[in-house]
Parts: sequence; structure tokens; C-alpha cells
Amino acid sequence: MALIPATIITGFLGSGKTTLLKRVLTEAHGQKIAVIENEFGDENIDNEILVRDSEEHILQLNNGCVCCTIREDLRSTLTDLAEKRRKGELTFDRVVIETTGLADPGPVAQTFFMDDEIAESYILDAVLTLVDAKHAQQQLDTRQEARRQIGFADQIFISKADLVGQDELHALKHRIKHMNPRAPQRAVNFGEVPLAEVFDLRGFNLNAKLDIDPDFLQEAGHSHSHHHHDHDHGEHCDHPHHHAHDDDVKSFVFRSDRPFDPTKLEDFLGSIVQVYGPKMLRYKGVLYLKGSARKVIFQGVHQLMGSDLGPQWAPGEKKGSKMVFIGLDLPKDILLAGLERALV
Repeated sequence: MALIPATIITGFLGSGKTTLLKRVLTEAHGQKIAVIENEFGDENIDNEILVRDSEEHILQLNNGCVCCTIREDLRSTLTDLAEKRRKGELTFDRVVIETTGLADPGPVAQTFFMDDEIAESYILDAVLTLVDAKHAQQQLDTRQEARRQIGFADQIFISKADLVGQDELHALKHRIKHMNPRAPQRAVNFGEVPLAEVFDLRGFNLNAKLDIDPDFLQEAGHSHSHHHHDHDHGEHCDHPHHHAHDDDVKSFVFRSDRPFDPTKLEDFLGSIVQVYGPKMLRYKGVLYLKGSARKVIFQGVHQLMGSDLGPQWAPGEKKGSKMVFIGLDLPKDILLAGLERALV
């Protein structure tokens, strides 16, 4: 049986998660969706829209939150859903998990990799983060949860963009880009998110397409020794609320044309993940390893890291590695020096 795709929707209170969810549930896309949502806060999906459509199954977790004591609660809910589906008691094509506004999506994402039983039934598709343009700068300044949610995202939707001026929106996008260059950003007017940007994004697939924004790589300079803090910030950056460098969630890119020594690289990454795993939100790369005719694709969430053989290097293709790390106060210098030492 094919794996059931799961999508995690996260975002700060009032960012529009429920609006997005309602739209997804009421749109005629021909898919049956099981929703796991927390009953935290007052923006709970009102039961009217759900009762009306008996095909949808909402599971309110009894602790009021999919995240706090998450492991067992989310696990048992997912296991239960998969079992009912196997027995034919429930029919659904995918699962959407809506986390509370204060939640860190990390542990939710990890559940899909750490638990064999869950991994046999589900595939984590993507983490979607909603950002409220009107209040985002203040939330990012004061709440680490809001910054972590951005660091984790595979796709970022900016809501309420019509309530702020162009300069303010530009400053916000610029700030988010520094925190997470991997995730495409889209300003949305809520009823209008195309479902193609919500489902089947394959954010956790190990594939050779490394989604790092091309402008970001341009900014990063041509060698890994120039990082993206060197570029000229443009005219909007003296915006009073724009502290590009104060955020604890940051990203950086490592690139090299020299091959890695596989053993040294594995030892180094293994030790880094042991020490800094909790602060490493998302990391991903395409690697050029000595002795391998194929690209190696790797990615991770916190302490969980996986790699896979990708396609062959094409004849004449310039070989090289590129990796992006997104995390909380990661010691960039230590990471870059260690990666440098792992090269042949």
C-alpha cells in the first residue's frame, strides 16, 4: 500500500492556519483528508464545517495540543488512523497536522523518522509555515518559537500582506530569507493558496534538486569563504525593525569543488550532530565524495540525518558539494572549518 503523505502546518497565533485549513477542507479537490488538530486557543476549526462533511475526520488530541507531550499522543493517533484505514473503517488520502501557534515543528517532524511503525505507513511531505505580515517583525524579535517555525519551513506563506506597506513587506521577506533560504515565500490572500503549493511539495525527499534560492547563492559569493552576510543590503535594510543579524535562527551555505573524504565527513557530521543536533533545524546537501561516480544527497532534522545515492555525475558536469544549514546560533566557523578539513 502506498505511504500516506503527511503535511505539517505551523505558524504563530493569528497567522491564518485555520483559514488555510478550512480552505483545504472545503475545496473540491477530490481528496479525503484526515486532520489532526490541537484545540488550543480560540481559532479552533468550528465543528459546523466538519460535521457537514462526514467524509472528514477530525481528531482532537486529548491534551489539547499536538506538540507538548507529542511523542506518544501524536504517535498513537497516527498509528490508530493508519490501522483504521487498513481495515477499511476510514478512508482518507492524506493527513494534515495543525500545530499550536507556540509549537516547535521539530519533534512533530522527527516522529515520522524515529518511529518504525509510523515510517511504514506515512511519508512526511512538508512543513508549511504561515507568517502574519502585520505582526511578524515583532513576533520574530520576541519569540523564538516564531523564528524556529521559519527555520523548519519548506514553504512560507505570508498572510495579511495587504495590511502593510511595500517597504515593510520587503524588509520582512529579506529577514526571512536570511533565516531560511531554502523555503520559497509567497504573499497570499487567504482564500487563494493554490493547492499545488500546499501538497506534494516533497520537502523531505532526498533528491538531487537542492532547493536553495539562486539569488542567495549569488550573494554567497563564489567560494564558501564568502558568506551571505557580506553582500550589500540594498536600500530597504535600514528599516527600523529590520535586524538581519540579531536573529538566532540563521542559515549558511558551504560549497567546495574538492571532493570529501567519506570517512572524515561522516565522522565530522556525526560529532556535530551529537553536540549541536537540538539547534540544527534543517540541513541538506548534494555531496561530491571521493570514489563515488554518483552524487550523494543528504539531509537532516535535529539529530536525525539520512543520505542516499543520487544520480550519476553527468559527463562534463562540474563536480562539487553544496550544503545549506539552518539552525539556532550554530557555530558557523566551527562547522565550516570542520567541513574544510573533511575534504580530500
